[in-house]
Amino acid sequence: MNASVAIQTLPAAENDEELIRIVDEVIAYIKGTGLKCYVGPFETAIEGDYDELMDIVKECQHIAIRAGAPSVLAYIKVDYRPEGDVLTIERKVTKHHQ
Repeated sequence: MNASVAIQTLPAAENDEELIRIVDEVIAYIKGTGLKCYVGPFETAIEGDYDELMDIVKECQHIAIRAGAPSVLAYIKVDYRPEGDVLTIERKVTKHHQ
């Protein structure tokens, strides 16, 4: 695993319920990839291969639009180490959730 991505998808929506519905569709897609992920209150972190993660980031925007958002903003953080492993989600947060 040479990359970790945190993505916050912010679709334009008429109200909070619609926003949550669209974001839930994006999260369901991310979970469906089978990659290790961690859903937080502001963003979702995903671990895997850099190129695969970039494809997932791109698809998250398409999913929000297909779900009915007229536009979408995304905030993305990327930790990429082409020749080594990045710190895992587990190593970063497990001690805070026991």
